[in-house]
Amino acid sequence: MPNIPLTIDAAHLAPNVTPAMVGAWQDRLRWASDTLTKGTGAGSDFRGWLDPATIVTEAEIGEIEGIAADLRDNSDTLVVIGIGGSYLGSRAVIEALAAHDAPKVEFAGQNISSRYHTDLMARLQNKRVAVNVVSKSGTTTEPAVAFRLMRSFVEKQAGADAAKSLIVATTDKNKGALRKVANEIGYRTLTIGDDVGGRYSVLSAVGLLPIAYAGIDIKSLRQGAIDCKAAIDAEADPLKNPALFYAAARNLLYNQGFVTELFVGFEPRLHYLIEWWKQLFGESEGKDHSALFPASVEFTTDLHSMGQYVQQGRRFLFETFVQVGAEGEPVLSLPEGDDADELGYLAGKPLTDINHAAFEATALAHRDGGVPSMTLAIPTLDAYHLGALLYFFERACGVSGYLLGVNPFDQPGVEAYKKNMFALLGKPGYENQTATLREAVAQKPEGSMISFG
Repeated sequence: MPNIPLTIDAAHLAPNVTPAMVGAWQDRLRWASDTLTKGTGAGSDFRGWLDPATIVTEAEIGEIEGIAADLRDNSDTLVVIGIGGSYLGSRAVIEALAAHDAPKVEFAGQNISSRYHTDLMARLQNKRVAVNVVSKSGTTTEPAVAFRLMRSFVEKQAGADAAKSLIVATTDKNKGALRKVANEIGYRTLTIGDDVGGRYSVLSAVGLLPIAYAGIDIKSLRQGAIDCKAAIDAEADPLKNPALFYAAARNLLYNQGFVTELFVGFEPRLHYLIEWWKQLFGESEGKDHSALFPASVEFTTDLHSMGQYVQQGRRFLFETFVQVGAEGEPVLSLPEGDDADELGYLAGKPLTDINHAAFEATALAHRDGGVPSMTLAIPTLDAYHLGALLYFFERACGVSGYLLGVNPFDQPGVEAYKKNMFALLGKPGYENQTATLREAVAQKPEGSMISFG
């Protein structure tokens, strides 16, 4: 069994959650884990991510690396077009691991802001641009809008014929609007499996092409996930299996009335990992008016904004810290100087040590303030350990969803705003709703509009 150096420190969970309490859940954890791995639960058709060794084959890894190398040779910037799981996973890995001199990756289609896309295209002037559009259907509004804009931009910049080799579509194997366009025009394509949902797709072609373009070792990323899976599969005891322990602890806290889980990082490079985590758990568990609300803060920055609330506000939240060791990072120590700033006692200490002390102090203070916490730790932030961490969360999320009693692989609530938007914009087929919704928008209850004067 691979020895994955991923640990959970549960000291600050007590007395709300203790090893004995988690151990008492062993039978239900075994049931939830078996439900996931054996495919006997709701959403079992969407478990294609479960084995990271097969979500993409060795041959597909080679193909992805080849396309990425070709795009790097012929462009300065790759624009990834997608929303939700179609971009968050790749962005999480790129923001965490890409070198400062790595080929630039930009993102579009995660919003419909005119200013955002105008500014993006202004930055791309006089650059050689490639595009990776990621969508199963090709009709999701936000990325479809961005693809129209970026396709036109690249065709004008490079010419229609050259643009064919600069645009790669990651989409359904056989069907959908994007597949049809790609086949008709002749874009290179990569496949999104029918059994892989967006928020579980980072280790598929969805995430791997942009990650490879940024110069990150996708084989090592994948191997970390493979080894994490093997470690999880080999250990049924939740007191020896961090993925099962995490799933149990968060559900035990939820059953005690805690309603918000704060994901806390002390490293700015983890910002988009946090955003990816919020989608993973929010979209997987937020059903039937139940589940923990996944929120986040970034310390020490937010200790000077949200820290007061966490310390002394309403007691309904707990924290999950993610800590990364300093191995391989540059060691920047505080220089000597006069003591006007009263920092003489820190002179010569690495910033990493100071940051870690801030983490330890925060965890202690918040526990004293009534906020339980647990700490996930990896020794270094590299492709292998990040791959393991990504898979850890995916696997824990599947188990946690079944413990909660929901289907962790659907997202029926996402469609509500889309139907209203289609009707308000006059999409064909929504005519019956259009007039009703436009009237609802126009008619405001008396006194509902407040303005100066």
